[in-house]
Amino acid sequence: MRLVSSTKLLELQKKTSQIRNICIVAHVDHGKTTLADSLISSNGIISQRLSGKLRYMDSRPDEQERGITMKSSSIALYHALEGEEHLVNLIDSPGHIDFSSEVSTAVRLCDGAIVVVDVVEGVCPQTRLVLKQAYSENMKAVLVFNKIDRLIVEMKMTALDAYVHIAQLLEQVNAVMGELFASEVLENEETLIDKQRQKPNPKEDNNFYDWTSALEDSDDSNLYFSPEQGNVVFASAIDGWGFTVHTFAKLFSDKLGVKEELLTKVLWGDFYLNPKTKRFMKGAQEKAKKPLFVQLVLDNLWNIYETIVLRNDKEKVPSMCEKLGIKLTTRDLRHTDSRVQLQSLMMQWLPLSNTVLDMVCRKLPSPKEILPEKVEKLMCSRIRDFESYSDETKELKKDFLACDSSNDRPVIVFISKMFSIDKSMLPSNKPKALTPEEMALRRERARQMRDALKHSEKSEPIPVKTEELVENDKEKHATDEQEKEDGDDTAFIAFARIFSGRIKKGDKLYVLGPKHDPSQVLMNKEFNIDPNKKLKDLQSDEHITCAEIKSLYVLMGRELEDLEEAVAGNVIGIGGLEDHILKTATLSSTVACPSFSEIQYAAVPILRVAIEPTYPSQLPQLVKGLKLLNQSDSCVQVLLQESGEHVLVTAGEVHLQRCLEDLKNLYAKIPITVSEPIVPFRETIVEPPKVDMANEEIDSQNIDKGNATDIDPVITVYTNNKQSKIRIRAKPLPNVITALLEKSADLLKAISQYIKTLQGLNNNDKIENKLEDLHINGKHHLSDRMLKLIEAFKTELQNISSKLGPDWKNVVNQIWSVGPRNCGPNLLLNQTTDYKTKFLHHEDIIKEDPRFEYEGSFVSGFQLASLSGPLCEEPMMGVAFCVEEWTLEKLEEDSSHTFGPLSGQIMSTVKDGCRKAFQVQPQRLMAAMYSCDIVVDQKVLGKFQRIVNHEVALIVVSTKVSHHNILTFFKRIINPYKTRWKWSNRDIGF
Repeated sequence: MRLVSSTKLLELQKKTSQIRNICIVAHVDHGKTTLADSLISSNGIISQRLSGKLRYMDSRPDEQERGITMKSSSIALYHALEGEEHLVNLIDSPGHIDFSSEVSTAVRLCDGAIVVVDVVEGVCPQTRLVLKQAYSENMKAVLVFNKIDRLIVEMKMTALDAYVHIAQLLEQVNAVMGELFASEVLENEETLIDKQRQKPNPKEDNNFYDWTSALEDSDDSNLYFSPEQGNVVFASAIDGWGFTVHTFAKLFSDKLGVKEELLTKVLWGDFYLNPKTKRFMKGAQEKAKKPLFVQLVLDNLWNIYETIVLRNDKEKVPSMCEKLGIKLTTRDLRHTDSRVQLQSLMMQWLPLSNTVLDMVCRKLPSPKEILPEKVEKLMCSRIRDFESYSDETKELKKDFLACDSSNDRPVIVFISKMFSIDKSMLPSNKPKALTPEEMALRRERARQMRDALKHSEKSEPIPVKTEELVENDKEKHATDEQEKEDGDDTAFIAFARIFSGRIKKGDKLYVLGPKHDPSQVLMNKEFNIDPNKKLKDLQSDEHITCAEIKSLYVLMGRELEDLEEAVAGNVIGIGGLEDHILKTATLSSTVACPSFSEIQYAAVPILRVAIEPTYPSQLPQLVKGLKLLNQSDSCVQVLLQESGEHVLVTAGEVHLQRCLEDLKNLYAKIPITVSEPIVPFRETIVEPPKVDMANEEIDSQNIDKGNATDIDPVITVYTNNKQSKIRIRAKPLPNVITALLEKSADLLKAISQYIKTLQGLNNNDKIENKLEDLHINGKHHLSDRMLKLIEAFKTELQNISSKLGPDWKNVVNQIWSVGPRNCGPNLLLNQTTDYKTKFLHHEDIIKEDPRFEYEGSFVSGFQLASLSGPLCEEPMMGVAFCVEEWTLEKLEEDSSHTFGPLSGQIMSTVKDGCRKAFQVQPQRLMAAMYSCDIVVDQKVLGKFQRIVNHEVALIVVSTKVSHHNILTFFKRIINPYKTRWKWSNRDIGF
């Protein structure tokens, strides 16, 4: 039975300073959902005895079957601390690497995180990943060491050994935090140096130089986890107990006659109690003394477990409960399962839910305490400077920091994902409680029907008033018919957080897409928004729609509760936005609000399969189902090949199975046929070979060179109307340059977008006259941050190319474009003598030239060629196309009616020329190399290494490298040893 009513939760939603938005993150099987069950049981939503067994937040059947969480879900909890009432919006997130995108969407909405670590398995790869995700989002975290009972029952450790093990584990977690902190500080050190250079040097020392590092001036006092600071909980979620150092300091302060604050400081660490002087001394390890934490805390825990679980001594349980001040029921005392007795005792003595929620309310910030650094990260991407925004946009930062729900504040809402729910689960479709009048009416109807049955044999039946029943039946029948016409049982709810203002049902807000740029919208005075447009109606340069808020919900795990209005600081669900949002979006009452920065997903989709309906006539249902699946899953990708084949791209095998089940049972509701995993390839070229198969030099062989026909590597192509001539040569790109291009993909894409904007202004006038009205990033030029990134990229590329020989010496000034998709690992180099263009500083060389009008078409032809190579229509990788000549002769007579527009001719000609230049070089296919980390038990590490070294050649020579084949291989070689193993850090390389 719920202990807190919905009305109470709605009241607390309006007290922003008392709200805590937190998520639970950890490696898979470290106990997140079990911990969430314990916290939920504190509100009476589930029984305490079912904590860890019910897995309340795992509402999907496959989640219950597999025992892992596959989606992020939120629930609102009530907690009272020291007379103050708090509302805790708790989000349980997955730990499996396949569903790390769900963690990213949850972290974006929260202010704090509970990091759970299994004390037996320790810091796993996914633990490092979630710590990095939380740190990158400027979240404050607290730590829970879970499954301490395993140290006693399974590992058979002594209390002292367990203390040493936990202390080492704490150091490992803090080491990860230290690495993240140091890397961020060193990245920002260049900015600090620039600011210091602006300061005048001391006059008395002209050779003054500051050798101090930025790390010395950075404050990391609140960065690390420390038990004495109260941000570490020691727990066993399955047994329902947990404590902090403060918990035992409060218990023992009176017995030892010391202050609670002093005992909190010395209870953890290298301190011991001197029995003679009754003082706390430092140096327990040096003097071979038992640490205070072992003596006062762990010894008591070990005694309880040894008495109840290991020895099953039921006679000592009553006396133990009496000493602890606990009363167990007769049923618990007589229970045959010793673990049930232990749980009943520990839940009363050290309740886990109270300990964790107390720590959350004390240590984690409220929405009003959001940091300015986090606001700037949310408002602008990594390559954009906050100062580049217009004044109207920069003013919104104050609204973020205020987190105020006043009516005059602008509404700012971020939607991290769209999740599907059956329409029958919506509050509006659930049966409602009857009013007293309705209940009285039904009683009257029942009485009349009974009287009619009694007198039916003796006299004529008494007429029963059934008009209202008939009307209800008609209404129900009409509703059923409407649902059949709709034909869709799935509704989409937006998983959102309000950062400013308040929203109500019926409000109309702007839906800002991920590519929305407020600077361009505010610059255009004639900008209008069609309120009737939806997402599917937008053009390529339109990113704003107008939507009405149809419904608001409080997220309660498996259930939803209706809301009339929601205020700033809350995590809520919003209905009726499925026609306006694909995956993520920003809602605002002003178009000056920027779209939130893109969520950084830890795992990329790598596993591809082709899907088709079992019965071809059901193809429309499959297409509709794939659209719904793409909308509901933030990590899945749906591709339509040129051949008409539908390809589904997922993060891994478990993710693929979940998507296929959803497609068959929820979205498409048809039988489907799935292909074997598709192996991705890349097409490339290599240097011509200098030795043959017999390892002999080709040039020195005695062959008839007179009959040999050398193929010219330079390809000459013409447009159909012979107006343009193009000479192109392809050559392999060095690996170091390819790696640099892949690393700088975001920067290159932003530069390409900037160049497209410049080219678009040349439609009706000269660009020199239009540049004055151009506001890129809010200014007349690129932002300072982006210019610095470009300079750093140029410097790094110049240093690399200077070591590669004369052919690559001037590559920085020759770059024309990168591809495919304007951010790929291929280059288009301009080596013409009469047409100059620079990719990195395009605005500096704008001049009168008839070819400039068709430069976009030229680049588009290169993009098409690099996206689909001639070998097997796969993207190219590591190829440089050098344009040695491009001539254009404009004719007075129009020949477009015969050959089509000249721009289209140039595009197709460049594409064909690049493909031909590629084919005259030695061609190669690059196969996918699947990399991962595998964790096994130390006992079988030697055997595992021997088997892998013996059989790893099978993977190298395999012609069909896929996730499924490698997974089957490792199962075959690991399962005989019956040990735990996990995937992590998976990636595809070529």
